[in-house]
Amino acid sequence: MTTPLFDTHCHLDADRYGGDVDGVLERARAAGVTRLCAIGLVDADEPTPSIAGPESMVALARAHAGWIVATVGLHPHDARVCNDALVAALEQLSRDPQVVAVGEVGLDYHYDHSPRDVQREVFRRFIDVAKRVQKPLTIHTREAADDTLAILREEGARDVGGIIHCFSEDPAFAKAALELGFVASFSGIVTFKSATAIREAARLQPLDAILVETDAPYLAPVPFRGKRNEPAYVTHTVDVIAELRGISVDEVRAATTRNACRVFGLPVSEPSQP
Repeated sequence: MTTPLFDTHCHLDADRYGGDVDGVLERARAAGVTRLCAIGLVDADEPTPSIAGPESMVALARAHAGWIVATVGLHPHDARVCNDALVAALEQLSRDPQVVAVGEVGLDYHYDHSPRDVQREVFRRFIDVAKRVQKPLTIHTREAADDTLAILREEGARDVGGIIHCFSEDPAFAKAALELGFVASFSGIVTFKSATAIREAARLQPLDAILVETDAPYLAPVPFRGKRNEPAYVTHTVDVIAELRGISVDEVRAATTRNACRVFGLPVSEPSQP
């Protein structure tokens, strides 16, 4: 029997897959992905910022309880739309039993779609939300390593810990984040031979501090690079991590699934699938 896998970060909004979410889920099951974490993000493109996205991911998790779980958050790209009402609504939704983390939230200095000072302020607000609801954080950080670590430290994020999603930094950052209670989640980027620092982090990170994800439909791993990603493809990320570490694929599958359950506060036993 194939060791189960947990895709800890995927976007399952129907419009991202041309309405073929059922097919995406079936292919994930066939690949041995027994758990998925669906990321629910505020839609900032609406005339009024909408929590319809987070609500729909929570509803999906309820419909597939025991297999799919959800997060709710505001992407740093959209920090500019944050207001008190939005924070309150997301905090309330984050208390749902199907929600296992607050996020993704954080900092993105690559695109700067929102001013950096606003991103930092909003990041601090959602760390506070996570502490109030006592759930871990799913962190997005891109080209903002120093500020991310500083804010996590200053805001006492260690109280809840969490995940550095789609890890794209180096081993030193992974070590510093782990000291603050944050594990590294590796995506398909680790399959890119040019991603030297990320691959080295995946090799050196303690095995009990590694998760895997797809960030589907983005960042498809080799050999699907450039195509639409799916949760089923997380197997390729696991294969490469096993190769980098010189251990078996089953060992990586078991460890990353166990780690994800620990971080999200879920039972480790394999859930039944509908």
